[in-house]
Amino acid sequence: MGALIPPFIPKKLFYLSLALGGLLSIAISVLVGVFVIKAWWGTPFEVFGWAGPPEQPIAFPHTTHVKIDGINCAFCHRGVLSGDAATLPAVEQCLFCHQTIQGQNAPPEIAKLINYFNEGQPINWEKVHRLPDHVQFAHEPHVRFLTETRGLNIEAACSTCHGNVRDMVEVEQVRRLKMGDCVDCHRNNLDATENKDITDCTACHY
Repeated sequence: MGALIPPFIPKKLFYLSLALGGLLSIAISVLVGVFVIKAWWGTPFEVFGWAGPPEQPIAFPHTTHVKIDGINCAFCHRGVLSGDAATLPAVEQCLFCHQTIQGQNAPPEIAKLINYFNEGQPINWEKVHRLPDHVQFAHEPHVRFLTETRGLNIEAACSTCHGNVRDMVEVEQVRRLKMGDCVDCHRNNLDATENKDITDCTACHY
């Protein structure tokens, strides 16, 4: 080892640098490990804007639409009561309200909406909640179960997976939405449904 130490570097300084480098490498490895495990097991840490709410083409504050205006989730997400996907409203549906609400002296975000409509372009919203391609999730039976069997209103039913959206300026994922999360929920509700196959693999993987 002594032959590897350059003659112009004191031996103590060399070993101190070596020890500090080793400790730094271990610390970085631990941090990366924790980051990966946290992202795999739950939701990722929000670092440098990564893993936070995605930037949307139009800033859509749910706090204004849901909390202040009292708009029901299903008013905009029409598919949530009838299909697999919750669906997002078309530009025309947004403009249906906003041509009279702040339509004359439109603030910037509503001006963007009007511009999309005038150009005949859809709004390419960034997806917030993602599931793997091999997982099927149908909104309608879940909302129907939670509203009809558990007695929740639609907003409470949606909040079961999506969190308290009415208090989110920018919607972000708050629940793990991993397989264990879904399976635990299905197991916990077995007593309330006649469909005992909801814990079968084919309930979500088909």
